[in-house]
Amino acid sequence: MADLVCHCFNYTAQDILKEVEEHGRSLIMERILGEKRSGGCDCANKNPKGR
Repeated sequence: MADLVCHCFNYTAQDILKEVEEHGRSLIMERILGEKRSGGCDCANKNPKGR
């Protein structure tokens, strides 16, 4: 199983590496932070660590 970076949106470390290889950078963290700001994140329930 791949290491999940984000349990809400199922992003993995491999997803980040793939974006960097294809586009020169990854925007995944920016997407996650944007979703958190707009209330679209459910980390407290989906992440086993509760964050």
